[in-house]
Amino acid sequence: MHLEIYYLIEKMILPIIAYGTPVLRKAGSVIDKEYPNLEELISNMKETMVNARGVGLAAPQIGKAIRLFIVDTSPFSDNEELEKEERKFLKEFKRVFINPKIVNEEGEEWAFNEGCLSIPNINEDVFRNETLTIAYVDENFKKHSETLSGLAARVIQHEYDHIEGVLFTDKLSSLKKRLLKKKLDNISKGKIDVDYRMKFPKK
Repeated sequence: MHLEIYYLIEKMILPIIAYGTPVLRKAGSVIDKEYPNLEELISNMKETMVNARGVGLAAPQIGKAIRLFIVDTSPFSDNEELEKEERKFLKEFKRVFINPKIVNEEGEEWAFNEGCLSIPNINEDVFRNETLTIAYVDENFKKHSETLSGLAARVIQHEYDHIEGVLFTDKLSSLKKRLLKKKLDNISKGKIDVDYRMKFPKK
């Protein structure tokens, strides 16, 4: 009985696709509400993201080249360097973005140390605009348009890049990319130690 329950929980956690896998370089396709097993897919993505202690996860990262990503910024709410109101907002900010479109980005670019579940153990400063406006539909295909700033915008920008086939390492300087090349090659070869499930490129 206990083993059966464990299996039911465990099978919801999907392997995260590693750097070097072609699907991470594909622009995602638009989907509709008839997309097969969409509710189950979103549930599995949430389980996978939480298990890997992420704040966002895009469909290409679990092998699906579609325009879907999820965000849960609640881990940032423990950062005491942030204003109380922002911490409160981040604690509650959980969204499913389907077929999103960034309508506008504005404000001064600012740097933040980013990482990625598909590129473990690498964190680098990335410059992004402070504020964005994004249009999307949620898991019930209800339309939304939101304007967001700060860390919430940052996470969305990062995940949105994924459904465009872009990785945060693409935004680094040529020098930084050269310095990271060996680490990135090792990730693509599976020479990496992580505590969550990953799937590496086929040799």
